[in-house]
Amino acid sequence: MTPAELAQVVLDAARAVFTKRDLDHASLPSSATVERPRNPEHGDYASTLALQLAKRVGVPPRELAGALAEQLTSTPGIKSVEIAGPGFLNIRLDAAAAGQLARSIVEAGAAYGRGDRLNGQRINLEFVSANPTGPIHLGHTRWAAVGDSLRRILAAAGAEVTSEYYVNDAGAQIDRFGQSLYAAARGEPTPEGGYAGEYISEIAQRLSAAHPGILDFPPAEAEAIFREEGHRLMLDEMRVSLERFGVRFDVWFSERTLHDGGAVEHALAELREQGHVYDADGAIWLRTTDFTDDKDRVLIRSDGEKTYFAADAAYYLNKRERGFDKCVYMLGADHHGYVNRLRAIAACAGDDPEFNIEVLIGQFVNLVRGGVPVRLSKRAGNIITLDELIEAVGVDSARYSLARSSTDSPLTLDIEEITRRSNENPVFYVQYAHARIASLLRNAGELQVDRGVDFDPGLLSHEKENALLKKLGEFPAVVATAAELRGPHRVARYLEELAGDYHRFYDACRVLPQGDEPATDLTRARLWLVEATRVVLANGLGLLGVTAPERM
Repeated sequence: MTPAELAQVVLDAARAVFTKRDLDHASLPSSATVERPRNPEHGDYASTLALQLAKRVGVPPRELAGALAEQLTSTPGIKSVEIAGPGFLNIRLDAAAAGQLARSIVEAGAAYGRGDRLNGQRINLEFVSANPTGPIHLGHTRWAAVGDSLRRILAAAGAEVTSEYYVNDAGAQIDRFGQSLYAAARGEPTPEGGYAGEYISEIAQRLSAAHPGILDFPPAEAEAIFREEGHRLMLDEMRVSLERFGVRFDVWFSERTLHDGGAVEHALAELREQGHVYDADGAIWLRTTDFTDDKDRVLIRSDGEKTYFAADAAYYLNKRERGFDKCVYMLGADHHGYVNRLRAIAACAGDDPEFNIEVLIGQFVNLVRGGVPVRLSKRAGNIITLDELIEAVGVDSARYSLARSSTDSPLTLDIEEITRRSNENPVFYVQYAHARIASLLRNAGELQVDRGVDFDPGLLSHEKENALLKKLGEFPAVVATAAELRGPHRVARYLEELAGDYHRFYDACRVLPQGDEPATDLTRARLWLVEATRVVLANGLGLLGVTAPERM
């Protein structure tokens, strides 16, 4: 019996009690929940449903809990129900009902953990969105790992998710990029405010080779070629780096399309119709102070130039017009000021900033080796690139390590620690649990021991088996919570706990026969449990974009 199935049993019991006592069924919730007690001695699961309903229907909580307990104890699979405190229900399952979970997981396979918590939500998830003026660096990499993991988790919770990269290909930074490439091709110093690093020289050389005699072109013409083709080459390189990291975007959205296609003018007209655009000092403003922003924002300067904020407003309205219910922006630590202004855009557009827009801020990442900061990139100058991180630690270690911590806090990664093959390294610990299971299943095949098509779940009665089953049962709720709270780290921490429960089970419960011992019904039951654990480990690692190795 899964926790979800037990929650439904509890709700069905409440319906039966309400019918017997002629209580108002309108007071019943549409769904119920059960939780694991902190103290295992209190039972397998606990429910607070009696406490939630007692006041609504005018029945003392313990009296209602007693009626629910009586109804539940007549349900197959429930061993006992105890009333605790003011009306808590502590529920114990019999071994067969608990062990049945292993069958459910194995039969569900890759679908186990997927749910419908976010069904019906269309989410636009924008992350990374680095300017196409330099390689993807360590700060972007954290959002690449977290954002792609969140995309997978949101989809697993039932949402329709589109991952999107916003290409900042308009504005002064692209002009400075082109100027930097042109200067490098001419052997001149980097212009003030321009871009430096070996990658600038590399791109300049490639473009010079592709356009013989370009340095003899009129400066404006040559610079335009370096700007346009240079940023496309840089964008291609960034795409390749991200795909190497296992991150693929559904949409690469060009900022230029907002300006060239009239989206900015359309957005201004829409916002003016809502009553929040005004003219002052020769400029056009959005009155964002009506919605908690610290100052009103300029949309069109007095010289007629559109601001970045105007493009931001147009981009938000464009997302909503494409049918997205929620627009989730994942921004770096230096973008705190964007939170209120983006929420104000949503409010000015007539949307609910508490629902239609979310702005997530990620903190900085530092890379060290043995506690000593890693040197800066030779190719990119003052940054460490995604490609260099992959070369140093590998995709799995990088993705898992970046995703396993909440983005609310700065993160320091030690290359030596996250590549160490020991149980102190979380990614190794989890992957080793999966590899250990794969090895056991290979050994079972060599011994011609098969779990068969059926087993007796009641045989899984050892305390370590029970603990492992309970942990396996938590996985769907963990995924749903990680999706709702935008926290992939919850999946990683769960996998570490699951790996610990599996290792303790393996040490206490021999699975395969030794010597000339024959396989027994208990052998087969434990093989089902082992396979169920492998399924959950693989599914969880998959949500983080990390491989589940067969050998290590």
